[in-house]
Parts: sequence; C-alpha cells; structure tokens
Amino acid sequence: MKVLVVGASGSTGNQLVNQLLIQGNDVKVIVRSSQNLSESWKDNDKVQIITASILELSEEEMCKHVSGCDSVASCLGHNLTWKGVYGQPRKLVTDATQRLCSAIKTNSPNHPVKYVLMNTSGNQNRDLNEPISFAQKCVIALLRLLLPPHVDNEKAADFLRTQIRQNNKFIEWVAVRPDNLIDEEEVTNYETYPSPIRSAIFNAGKTSRINVGHFMASLINDNDLWKTWKGQMPVIYNTSSLV
Repeated sequence: MKVLVVGASGSTGNQLVNQLLIQGNDVKVIVRSSQNLSESWKDNDKVQIITASILELSEEEMCKHVSGCDSVASCLGHNLTWKGVYGQPRKLVTDATQRLCSAIKTNSPNHPVKYVLMNTSGNQNRDLNEPISFAQKCVIALLRLLLPPHVDNEKAADFLRTQIRQNNKFIEWVAVRPDNLIDEEEVTNYETYPSPIRSAIFNAGKTSRINVGHFMASLINDNDLWKTWKGQMPVIYNTSSLV
C-alpha cells in the first residue's frame, strides 16, 4: 500500500512515517526541507521524499503526487512561535486538506482513497452534539478569537464532515483527535472513543505522539478498524492517563 504523508517533518508526522514503514507501507512525504529528516528515510527505497511547500504546488503537481496513493495522511500543524501561530498561512491545515481532496477527486481513483487527518480533542464533532460545560465553551470561544491554529483545525475537520461527507465516491476519511500530546519512546496501550471522555481544557488526558502515529497507520492498514471509525472523529488517550 502506498501512502502520502504531509507534515512528516513534525514530531507526530515523523512517528507516523516510522509506523507506516514498520507496517510495510511505501511512503511518499512532502516536506519543505529534507534537512532534518531521518537519514534512515533517505536511504530507504520505500520512502520517496518530495521537497516542496504543500500550498505552493500547482494543481497538476498535486494530482501527480496523489496519484497511485491508496491513502493520504495529514499531520500538518502550526509551529509554536509567534510567526507560526499568527503569521501566514493561517489556514494551512484546511487549505492543504481541501487541495489534497480536490486532487484525489480530479484523479477519479477506482477505489476510495483513505484520508486521515490529525486534529485535536479541543475540537468538537458537531455531528454528535458533544456536550461541553459552559466554562469550556467560553474558553473555546476565546481560543477562536486569539489562536488561529484552533480555528484552522476546526475548519479542516468541518470540511471533511460537511463537504466530503459520508458517501463520497472517491474519498473516505477519519479525523483523529489526540488529547494533550507528549513524547514517548515506544508504543503503549491506548484507548479510542467516539467523543472525549474528559474535558480537553480542564481535565485533559495524555496521548503520546508515537501512539497517534500507530493508530493512524493502523487505520490505513486495518480495514476492520477503518470500518469502525470511517467518517468519524475518534479521540485517542494513553491508557495510563485514564487511571
């Protein structure tokens, strides 16, 4: 299976690519710079590195990179710097999702392409009317005003929910919502739920980036797991953080 990964140079994207390779996939990555990528990727025949800015690719180039891929995974995010949070592009995740999905549809693949988006537990799945406290609603409202990356994450998931929807002929999707991200060396036990089981603002759990990578790779490779979560926004927690 061939998988296109965007955001592969980030902390979670790096873990996703490693997990995809462990699970036997051929991987294409689109990165702005290959300088900080693992040397093991550069010497691996199963990894194709494309050096480009995802939003500066032409429609023709985007279609070419997506062509032949069974799945597309996005771990794109904003750098936690002033420029990364408040500078351009403010809709990096949303615009990339829209352009990648447009390229998939233009290619008219013979079978639906899986699109896996890394999102956040702070974003509600409005298909499920997820309940949150008044205090959390107030904090989320402030985040929408003060933190453009939060709005970007919301709009990217909303695009999949409202534009791609559940019965698209060319695209199936899952938006993975980790809670508070941490670094760990190995895959550990984790649990997934249709909706948050704790407050993402006032009682956040923890999710290791390697577990997010493992879950996203497993969605791509395990068709039964995919059928369980297709068209949904599962929340993932490390089991140890729920004790």
